[in-house]
Amino acid sequence: MTDLRTHRDLDVWKLSVDWVEAVYRCSVSWPSDERFGLISQVRRSAVSVAANIAEGAGRNGTGEFFHFLGVARGSLAEVETHLLIAARLGYLTTDNLQPLLADMERIGRMLSALSTRLKQRRHD
Repeated sequence: MTDLRTHRDLDVWKLSVDWVEAVYRCSVSWPSDERFGLISQVRRSAVSVAANIAEGAGRNGTGEFFHFLGVARGSLAEVETHLLIAARLGYLTTDNLQPLLADMERIGRMLSALSTRLKQRRHD
């Protein structure tokens, strides 16, 4: 009997969930007047990365999975923008920002590699 693989088996999903936790933790110290602004936006966008990976993996067919990986990449770019703005506003130090950006780059590379594999599978 074959084990069914889920999004929980994907390294990119695991890393993205860890990264979401780090984004949440770093935004705790941001000014309270940003609670419904930048804090909410960066958190929603970060969650969207992991959630879209999971949703795509749960869909039928590689085409749908490929689509949701693209949405996840878009959300990743959105988080980068929010984090850079937060840094410019003085909410994040370079020491706090750099690990988040490094993990983002790694997640982005993993999403691209997975997308490439899915694209190849669609054409096989």
